[in-house]
Order: sequence, then C-alpha cells, then structure tokens
Amino acid sequence: MSNNDPSQTIPAVDAMREDWAVVAPLMGGTKAMRAAGKLLLPQYPAEDDDTYKTRLSLSTLLPAYAETVSNMTSRVFSEPLQLGDDVLPAIAELCTDVDRAGNDLNSWAVEWFKTGLSHGLCHALVDYPPTENLRTRADEIAAGVRPYAVLIKPEQVLGWRSEGGQLTQVRYIESLEEPDGEFGVACVQQIRVLELGAWRIYRRLDNGGAWTLHDEGTNSLSRIPWVTFYTGRTGLMTAKPPLLELAHLNVKHWQSQSDQDNLLHVARVPLLFIFTNDEQFQLVISAGSATRMPEGGDAKYVEHTGAAIEAGRQSLQDLIDEMRIAGAKLLQRDKQQTKTAAQANEEAAQELSPLARMANHFADSVANVLQLMAEYRGEANSGSVEMRGNFDQDWAPEISVPQLLQMANSGKLSDETLFAEMQRRRIISDEYDWATERERIASQGPDVGGL
Repeated sequence: MSNNDPSQTIPAVDAMREDWAVVAPLMGGTKAMRAAGKLLLPQYPAEDDDTYKTRLSLSTLLPAYAETVSNMTSRVFSEPLQLGDDVLPAIAELCTDVDRAGNDLNSWAVEWFKTGLSHGLCHALVDYPPTENLRTRADEIAAGVRPYAVLIKPEQVLGWRSEGGQLTQVRYIESLEEPDGEFGVACVQQIRVLELGAWRIYRRLDNGGAWTLHDEGTNSLSRIPWVTFYTGRTGLMTAKPPLLELAHLNVKHWQSQSDQDNLLHVARVPLLFIFTNDEQFQLVISAGSATRMPEGGDAKYVEHTGAAIEAGRQSLQDLIDEMRIAGAKLLQRDKQQTKTAAQANEEAAQELSPLARMANHFADSVANVLQLMAEYRGEANSGSVEMRGNFDQDWAPEISVPQLLQMANSGKLSDETLFAEMQRRRIISDEYDWATERERIASQGPDVGGL
C-alpha cells in the first residue's frame, strides 16, 4: 500500500481497533457476537465445523457491557444538558436541530457520549455546506445554509497528523446513499480528508480500484472543525475504553455460557448402554413396545451426575458478580492526587467519580462544538454548557429506599432528610418543599384507615 493511498490506517488506529473488535460486538448484542465468530468464541480442536456452527448459532449474550454503558449514559443525562445564559440566541436556535436531521442537541449528544464511553473516544465534525453561489450572509440565511454537527464513530477514522498538539489533518471514511435510477439507491463509500483551511473527498471509480479525488474545497476556519470527546484518553486522538476489563469479563461469560449450554444439552440426554454378545439383537424403544433381551444380557441408562453443571452455573454467577463490580467502578469517588490552588478551594474538585469527570469533560466538548458553530458565524464566543447528571453510588431506589425507610421508622433518620433523599432519587417531584409538605401533613390530621 503506497503512502499516497488515503485509505491506509496508521499504527495508532490499528492498535485501538484491537480493543474495538471486542467492545463493538458486545454493544451490538447476540447477533453481532455471533457474527464475530471464532474471534470471540473459539472453536475447540476436536470440534468439527458443523458442530461449532450449531453451538455458535445457539449461543446468547448476557448484555452486561452494553447495559452498563447505557445505564451510565442515563446517569449523565438524568437531567438534560443545560445551555448557559451566555449562549448566543442564534447558537441556541441551531441547537434545536443540531445535525439538520431533526435531533436537538441533547438527543444528539446522548449517542456521542454513549459511543465515547464504550470505545474510549468519539468525534464530532462541525460542517458547513458549500456557499459558492451565495454572496452575502443574508443569502445564506435565505437559503437555509448553516453550520451543523456530524457524529463520527471511532471506527471511521483512518489517520491524522498534528503539529504542536494541534491537528493538521484528519482522514475518515463514510457511507452515503445516492439515487440509482427512478426508485433505487446506491451506497457510496468515500474518504474525507480535512486539513487546515481545506478539505478533499476521495472515491473509487469501481470496487477494488484506486481512490481518486472526487471533490475539494476550502474552509474559512483557522482550525480543523473537529472535536474529540475522550473517556479513556492515552494521547492525542488515542484512547483505551475505560470499561475494557468489563468487556473481557463479558466475553468470558459469553464463552462460558456457550460451554454451559452445550453441557446441559449433552447432560439432558441419557446414554443407553446394552450389554449382550448376541450380534443379531435389535433394540426397539417405544412407549407401546417391549424389547426381549438375550439370556444374560443387560441394559441401563448412564446419566450425568450434575456436578460439572453446578460448577459451571456457579462460575457464571461469579462472573456476573465480577462484572457488576467492574461496572460500578465508574461511580467510585477518588481524591485527585494533584490539584491547583484554585481546585483545592473547591470541594467538587477534591473528590469526583470517574463518571463525573467524564461528564465535565463532555460539557467542555459540547461547548467546543457550539464554539465552532459560532466561529462559522463570525462570533468570538458561543457560551457554556453544563451537565447535571446523577453520579451517586446509592442511586438504585430498589436497594436504597427500603434502607432509608427502615432508618426513618427506627428513628435513625429525620423526616426532612428522608424527604430530601426521596427527591434526590426523583421519587418526589422537585416542585415540593419540605416546609410546605410538613404543614400539609400536620393539617391532614391522624390517619383514619387510609382515607
């Protein structure tokens, strides 16, 4: 592959793709895991191809990794992201349809964060349609030309270049549909190359042919309109999935569950052994018939003791417990070892969970997207963004609420604190306050049969 081939990947991308080959099928569910085949479910040395294909087709995934990523994302977006009061009205208006596909900023941002959490990073491109035939800003407004955000998945990126920590080139591959005849559509792959002040698009003239320049143009910004959100950053444009160990445990469970299901299939079918020297003996097994055995012959069923089945079941349960612990680590608060003087004066900066830090970084990333939109509009500053997620370890109401009620009933917790904890878990609306509620409780009188 020549150095002039835009489709070639750099070593840093190849290294990250090894991790994504594990996490991506886990995010895709059972169908994606089966499609991964021997990569994630090895074939035994003595297992023939047909037996393996059958075992693979019957294997099912416990979606621990995908559910953990979804649950953690839901925590971050337990309240919609908040645009600061300093956000320009024109930019706030763009946020109602941030991607020109009908998605508002919050809905679009959920997928950005979710992919970043599962893969370690995810990218956003702020694009602007060509304006060659539009002479003034008024013409652009009339034509509906405006900046918009495009989500770029990690697997799409092929490579990049940088100088002094600033990106000078980014290459990624994308697919789009173009009309084909009167009713059909054709899926076209193209490689987009972004550079300082310019962009290029490469396409193949035929399948397997060379990539050739299809289109090119200029960009009015002083930087590449590219924002990368990291959850496990290892360097510029590189990252490691923060839940990678959970992913490996989930793959191990996938493999062990396949073994367990196969063992159950074999153990549920008892083996019939016939002891006889009569070579003419024929066995007939039927509910309405009997078999005549030669003199001195014997027949018996041999069944599995079940010991291995129980050991396998316990092993699977242990793996589930280990995965639960691995996923919960994102909520464990740890004191930052290195803090500036300003940070030392802020309690929030002294003790944060990994998920809370990710949410703070994500707010900065979203603000950077809005800043690029503002720069396209010729504005200096776009404003700020705030994430108001829930990062408490004890959030699960089914676990914590009975404990709180028990403490309140035993006099170890005040009614006011119980009320506040219920509000924190969204069981009681924020519209109510304790002082007013206490007056209502006092005015309703004693309980008379629940009326």
